[in-house]
Amino acid sequence: MYKYLKSFLVPTIAVILGLLVGAIIMFIGGYDPVQGYQTLFTSIFGDIYNAGEIVRRATPLILAGLAVAFAFKSGLFNIGVEGQFIMGMVAAAWIGTSFQLPMVIHLPLAIIGAAIAGAAWGFIPGFLKAKLRVHEVVVTIMMNYIALKTAAYLVGNVLTANKERTENIYDSAKLVSEPFRKLTEFSTMHNGIFVALVAVVLIWFLIDRTTKGYEFRAVGLNQYASQYAGMNVNRNIIYSMMISGALAGIAGSMEVLGGFGYLAKPTSFTGVGFDGIAVALLGANNPFGILLAAFLFAGLKVGGGDYNFTKIAPTEIISVVIAIIIFFVAINYIIRYLLDKFDKREAN
Repeated sequence: MYKYLKSFLVPTIAVILGLLVGAIIMFIGGYDPVQGYQTLFTSIFGDIYNAGEIVRRATPLILAGLAVAFAFKSGLFNIGVEGQFIMGMVAAAWIGTSFQLPMVIHLPLAIIGAAIAGAAWGFIPGFLKAKLRVHEVVVTIMMNYIALKTAAYLVGNVLTANKERTENIYDSAKLVSEPFRKLTEFSTMHNGIFVALVAVVLIWFLIDRTTKGYEFRAVGLNQYASQYAGMNVNRNIIYSMMISGALAGIAGSMEVLGGFGYLAKPTSFTGVGFDGIAVALLGANNPFGILLAAFLFAGLKVGGGDYNFTKIAPTEIISVVIAIIIFFVAINYIIRYLLDKFDKREAN
């Protein structure tokens, strides 16, 4: 029981310490931290429009965090979620603008197409890792830049005739929900949150309740022991990277099908894939922990960008708070050590 409690306490303490350091920085900078955080929390919890925006921003973060966590369960560090995310956006935009189909076919087809694109992008580093033992961190970092330039070329030369953005996707491929928009005072919240929630449950079930999930975890813990036990390590590495890439691709489709409704020629990284790493770390690579971490990050970003907060303190303060939270999660062994010392003292 204490083990699970400690897993919950470590990220919680990291968040508290991050907010505390953020308050100190605000105070040093001449800003009122009490008023700043009061306004921040009011913006997050007291504004129905912001609530809708938080859900919308959390949706791709949940999927990106799951992508990072799934690969990590197999002992792989997928830095390429950003690239797989971009390729998912391209696939969703292509399917969304190229076909006119009934929604019951068109929308699932666009999401599945994005998943396939992300999985294909994840297959490359997975294959190189499994067959040639090329480190996945190096390959996935390079694949991010290849994805960025490839997407820019495809948007400007294949999906359009030298334009800066694609046409709007057909309504039959949109995740937009009018009831949600009206309920949240016409925010950009959409039905993609249900896709993310289903993904959380499915990934939890796959990892913790299936034989295949046990294989993925075993390979992540010890490849040699897994090989000795008769598991196909190379195949599991490739499958893990493909599933991770598929989740990242679906995350990308959420931005096109539910957010923008089109795809602009990318000139820089979106940042969602990289934020997914932080979300996975804060969520301790647990699907339900990732769900909470994604909403925390989305809340901080939406609340920190709210006009009422920016009148009190610069929005960059929120970036500092998030960075400090990640820092404390990264050195969680210190927090765990202190918790263990406290537990031993209480036992005595």
